[in-house]
Amino acid sequence: MSTTIERTPRIETKLPAVGTTIFTVMSQLAVEKSAVNLGQGFPDFNCDPALVNAVTEAMASGLNQYPPMTGVPALREAVAAKVQAMYGRAYDPNSEITITAGATQAIITAILAVVHPGDEVIVLEPCYDSYVPNIELAGGKVVRVPLTPGTFRPDFGKIAGALSSRTRAIIINSPHNPSATVWSRDEMLTLQELLAPTDTLLISDEVYEHMVFDGQEHQSAARFPGLAARAFIVSSFGKTYHVTGWKVGYVAAPPALTAEFRKVHQFNVFTVNTPVQWGLAKYMADPTPHLQLPAFYQRKRDLFREGLKRTKFRVLGTQGSYFQCVDISDVSSLSEADFCKWLTTEIGVAAIPLSAFYGDGFDQRVVRFCFAKKDETLNLALDRLAKL
Repeated sequence: MSTTIERTPRIETKLPAVGTTIFTVMSQLAVEKSAVNLGQGFPDFNCDPALVNAVTEAMASGLNQYPPMTGVPALREAVAAKVQAMYGRAYDPNSEITITAGATQAIITAILAVVHPGDEVIVLEPCYDSYVPNIELAGGKVVRVPLTPGTFRPDFGKIAGALSSRTRAIIINSPHNPSATVWSRDEMLTLQELLAPTDTLLISDEVYEHMVFDGQEHQSAARFPGLAARAFIVSSFGKTYHVTGWKVGYVAAPPALTAEFRKVHQFNVFTVNTPVQWGLAKYMADPTPHLQLPAFYQRKRDLFREGLKRTKFRVLGTQGSYFQCVDISDVSSLSEADFCKWLTTEIGVAAIPLSAFYGDGFDQRVVRFCFAKKDETLNLALDRLAKL
């Protein structure tokens, strides 16, 4: 009588450098230590009940089957109307707007659509942790260009030096995670001029587009014809409407780029949650929620920054997003990563080391907090941080 031997075949990993993300590690540690989690970037407060009601009504009315692959027409139309109202560019909702299963899916889909094995893609470090694995999965070569340490402004000399005939795309992110800087109009114009003579595509990660402070305007790539003509512009309903767990976003791109994007989109997710799309479309009929978002988060930023004055942290500038970076040099001699673990365990507040956003783990004595939290959550964290 023969016996079956269970054996899992050996596989060669496609992402040898990827393990458990720092966000998961720190969030798990925060739970274990009952720490205030200011590490992972998500709100701890509820969204507008009107948005939940709109989704519930869509479910109750029977809108629960597959929507069009490209997204519910009413939502694509609402996105196009918003982009035109805010940035002055008219996108055709039928051929230039696609609804996605969150911004992370949008980014990998754009990369898989246009990056061929051996193509180079420029990333500006520190950068969001999905960019590099996405490029590697597409067979592309990652070209890392550092943002200027200390200010996190783009270094166009270094970007120009990284561009070559092999450069397929560059990924930018403004407002920026993790540094909370915002690209200026002049910087976007410089990028437009730099890319003009090239065939380099642009992936513009704009998920924090409605979180820009102190009277500034978000400089979307959609505002600049030379950039918009070569750009996949990515945004997130989850970030804008405090529903990160719904995982719905969108991409705006010219017809030729959208056509390639949709070829991949239809085979990696096909389409996105139907009643949520209908609910979002109804909710977006009133632009007030996203127009009020800068003031909403600026107040939280100011509350948090004021409280940090009670600590020894050196508080860095926060122009946009819902993140606040601080220099820990006067607080500890530990590395950023070790400090964040110590802070979570001993002080009861979780943060994220900026070194996690660099391929080489560059440590500049800076950590990131998220202030997308209830006031009582922020005040509890600040009381604990005041012990430092």
